[in-house]
Amino acid sequence: MSLESVRAFFTTHAPEIEVIELAESTATVELAARAHGVAPARIAKTLSMRVDGQPLLVVARGDARLDNRKIKATFGGKAKLLGFDEVLALTGHPVGGVCPFGLATPVPVYCDESLRAFDEVLPAAGAPHSAVRISPERLAMLTEARWVDVCTLPEAQ
Repeated sequence: MSLESVRAFFTTHAPEIEVIELAESTATVELAARAHGVAPARIAKTLSMRVDGQPLLVVARGDARLDNRKIKATFGGKAKLLGFDEVLALTGHPVGGVCPFGLATPVPVYCDESLRAFDEVLPAAGAPHSAVRISPERLAMLTEARWVDVCTLPEAQ
């Protein structure tokens, strides 16, 4: 169902964007980068969490890490990553295919500033073997995401 909800999302909102399906798994940043022939940083990972009981999604570049101080300053509390079952119930997507498109429930989406380093990124598309190629700006626009700075990059860690 998840891949279908993402396809339906793009059919309605951006029919020119193609959902890419591969035979091999793209369920982790490393696997996705290898399968698509890009640097891990270009994989746009979607992190599902709760802050003070409120669910939210943060889309960040693949090599970025959440920064607890920045999360607290931005969202006003400590983040707790969701478990597999909670992620599936909230987004409708299995872990490894989580993305901000075609969500099962309305969830606020935030794009980390780290994505802006690239003209194109590859977020998952609802299944552990699917993705789309999209500009970070278009991703934010289509998902009505707000830009935030909640991650650190490897060279800054």
